[in-house]
Amino acid sequence: MNAFGSFFRVSVFGESHGPRIGVLLDGVPAGIPLQEDDFSEDIDRRRSGARGTTPRKESDKPQILSGVYNGFTCGTPLCIAFENRDARSQDYRQNLPPRPGTADFTGTIKYKGFQDPRGGGHFSGRLTLPLVAAGVVAKRILAATYPRLKIRAFLTRVGGFPIMRPGQQDALPGGQELPDRVQKMLERAVVTGDSLGGVITCQVTGVPAGWGNPFFDSVESCISHTVFAIPGIKGIAFGSGFEEAAFTGYNNPHTGGIAGGITNGDTITFSVAVKPTPTVGGKGRHDTCFALRVPVVVEAVTALVLADLSRAVL
Repeated sequence: MNAFGSFFRVSVFGESHGPRIGVLLDGVPAGIPLQEDDFSEDIDRRRSGARGTTPRKESDKPQILSGVYNGFTCGTPLCIAFENRDARSQDYRQNLPPRPGTADFTGTIKYKGFQDPRGGGHFSGRLTLPLVAAGVVAKRILAATYPRLKIRAFLTRVGGFPIMRPGQQDALPGGQELPDRVQKMLERAVVTGDSLGGVITCQVTGVPAGWGNPFFDSVESCISHTVFAIPGIKGIAFGSGFEEAAFTGYNNPHTGGIAGGITNGDTITFSVAVKPTPTVGGKGRHDTCFALRVPVVVEAVTALVLADLSRAVL
């Protein structure tokens, strides 16, 4: 099933070069203030335009199709859509060999050749836009009951080079200046047709203790579930992650705000690895470093999980 959540349910739809992409949200409480302008800040943070991001230019203007009346959510299913206007489908002719490192081959096998291959189709990073829109709604649901809860993700590495320590501010492309060394790495990758990966760190403060479940529906499991919905994510680590294997029991390793699968009231901290774009040198328009646009997407999918968990405890 192409959906996530039990009490706050999310389903994305559309393809990269189809007429529209969007998201359908069920379980949105009535009375949450919401209008199209509320999406601008997070959508702008995801938008291309910075050096190293895709040259594809879309307006990314949200269209609220249902679930909102007079500026407030109705409590009924909420549908948000975005038009695709700047697609170049001629770069993705049928019968081309599968592109290495993409879902071309696996999608063909699963859907028996009937999938839309243009721009990656339903597997495209373009589908992170409706995820960001869903995250805006989820953040507003959380803010209504838990105003101290804050989610912030930021780049900490690009191409293996550290650029920011946890606790420093801001996320790309929404204003953070990259170090000169990273700028030069990006310039070189653009010129040579190469690509770079990166690492995103996310911190969540103000989460009450007691959310989540042991074993299969642990908070780590739920966050990982949604994080891996982001194209290009190849790893996730909570707290001190793999470094904990080198600690002793007296070192008091960082739990990342979760113990036994349940929140303990501390800051939830995790990092995710974003792979380099595999097809940047071929036909089509691609991100030299997709990680530049991922922080706000990580925030969004984290908000989806927390909104679902918050509804479970009401």
